Amino acid sequence: MNKKENFVITINRELGTGGRTVGRKLSEKLGVNYYDKAILQGLTEKFGLSAEKIERIKADRKSWWQEMQDTYRSLLRSNDVAEPSVAEIFEAERQILENIAAEGSCVVAGRTAFLIFREWKNRLNIFIQATTEHRIERLMGKGRSFQDAFDTIGMVDEDREAYLKKYGDRSRYDTRNYDLVINMNGLTEDDAVEIILDYVNRSSK
Repeated sequence: MNKKENFVITINRELGTGGRTVGRKLSEKLGVNYYDKAILQGLTEKFGLSAEKIERIKADRKSWWQEMQDTYRSLLRSNDVAEPSVAEIFEAERQILENIAAEGSCVVAGRTAFLIFREWKNRLNIFIQATTEHRIERLMGKGRSFQDAFDTIGMVDEDREAYLKKYGDRSRYDTRNYDLVINMNGLTEDDAVEIILDYVNRSSK
């Protein structure tokens, strides 16, 4: 990755690993913009959906098409909104991300960013993971009960993996998707940032 030219660093992360914080701190160190929720906000504006509804649709569970139909039934009657497919939602996300990257170097945290930018030459794909115990402990530190943390991690993992297998035809756990994989066990977010910066500096030589 060449820091002297526009670059994109994508961060795919497991829930409860602190990956979002790592991405934000990394962007500050590099002096570039950081994006995550902005992607969902762009999709919300395009399709008139809540972020939660988009996430449920993208998870591609068995009922995703029925959920899409139910969501748009009232909108179609009142606003004559064209009914988007999952492919159209992915395309909207791709356009938003590519527009962001074209404006300047950035760090993007999100499960589809590494797919969207896989053909970009000046990019770095990172996966941040940890043991279930580590992830549960981190979520409990934010006020969740053990059972809630355990159930949420299982549900989110299943949803994200199902979406990528369905739309990207690959597993998010396949390390060939990434240039760098970081296990957060025993590390702080600042430690992870330093590891990434060291990798970036070495690869930029």
